Amino acid sequence: MAMENDSSVTEFILVGFTDQPQLRLPFFFLFLLHYVVTVVANLSLINLICLNSHLHTPMYFFIFNLSFIDLCHSLVITPKILMSFVSKKSIISFAGCMTQLFFFCFFVHSECYVLTAMAYDRYVAICKPLLYTVTMSPQVCSLLMFGSYVMGSAGAMVHTGDMVRLSFCDSNIINHYMCDIFPLLQLSCSSTYASELVDSIIVSTVVIISSFIIFISYALILSNILHISSAQGWSKSFSTCGSHIITVALFYGSGLFTHLKTSSAGSVDQRKFFSVFYTNIVPMLNPLIYSLRNKDVKLALKKTLKRIAN
Repeated sequence: MAMENDSSVTEFILVGFTDQPQLRLPFFFLFLLHYVVTVVANLSLINLICLNSHLHTPMYFFIFNLSFIDLCHSLVITPKILMSFVSKKSIISFAGCMTQLFFFCFFVHSECYVLTAMAYDRYVAICKPLLYTVTMSPQVCSLLMFGSYVMGSAGAMVHTGDMVRLSFCDSNIINHYMCDIFPLLQLSCSSTYASELVDSIIVSTVVIISSFIIFISYALILSNILHISSAQGWSKSFSTCGSHIITVALFYGSGLFTHLKTSSAGSVDQRKFFSVFYTNIVPMLNPLIYSLRNKDVKLALKKTLKRIAN
């Protein structure tokens, strides 16, 4: 994809998370701590799944991919935020801005599809346990992940292509800490109607389809649980789905608040706050959610630590 257009702007200045100098140093250490936890937590979960054979199941295959996406997502966004706290001007080239936008959209879209695949996996595990190994074979799981990445890439290419076609000729100051769609649309000196329409259609389609599949999966799971008479069966079903439900609620909830348009003067700051939540906080929480609430992961951690000690 070409990274040049007819714009007179060759670089952008990112305002960052805050424009108050006295808050920059505390925010730097806060985001640095969060970044270290995110990288360590996701890398640890990825390594645990790779090193322990009892975690080589469809569910942990999806968790592996979710951690990989969260790790990469954080690598794309957080270093630039940290730089904005320690430099006078956070400058990013036009090509760098479009590259960041592409990977940001790619990982967000891919995570939507991975969470959808995980919901289907839980449906099969609870509602069709006897057919689970056949239905969720390694080939099917690999195909689901390949499709998630392909569709994520396609969506990111369309979003980035829309931005590349726009002209930027007046201001080059992005009132954000990253190159996101809405702040770039506000800077463009050409008509943004077509770009806004295309972006809205893509986002709406992804959200509606993935949300519908997740909703149907859990509706069928709930229907199946209601027919389970034993308390142990209820407990096992809820423990199997609990982590995924929390992850979906955090990701979609924060994303929804980020993209809600408000007419208030503080709407830009609100959008920044919620976007920090789903671009930075959620990638840190996901591996913790799947680790702290999961007996298999705790067992794998004990085995791995015992190997290292010996």
